[in-house]
Amino acid sequence: MEVEVREISFSDIDEVAEIEKICFSIPWSKELIAQELLNKMAYYQCAIIDGKLVGYMGMWKICDEGHITNVAVLPEYRKKGIASMLISKMIEVCKCSEIYNVTLEARESNLEAIHLYEKFGFESAGKRPNYYQKPTESAVIMWKKIEQ
Repeated sequence: MEVEVREISFSDIDEVAEIEKICFSIPWSKELIAQELLNKMAYYQCAIIDGKLVGYMGMWKICDEGHITNVAVLPEYRKKGIASMLISKMIEVCKCSEIYNVTLEARESNLEAIHLYEKFGFESAGKRPNYYQKPTESAVIMWKKIEQ
């Protein structure tokens, strides 16, 4: 299985929106995704297998910090290293973009995601009570220092 990781383009919006609907209880709209692609402080990467967009990841640059907005992989492509490839690519982007620390929130119950982030050196730094809706759940706040 060959995976291509590349920057998301406007032609990918429909596929990204479908992944949003499948992976998140409150998915981003096509319009919001398009706005994000116009945001000069945002970076969005996708994973492609055999011409199909199977996952994506986004991050905002805020001063010298990165805030990961979304990491999503279609269920049938999970546990194949795709999320790891996306995270690795985003860490490369950070190193080239003067981003020294990266943060994200993960659902408290999403232990698979939390363990994945921990493998990349993210550490828990607290919780945001009732951060998520549908269902209501707290978020674990995680941070990683980016070695330049």
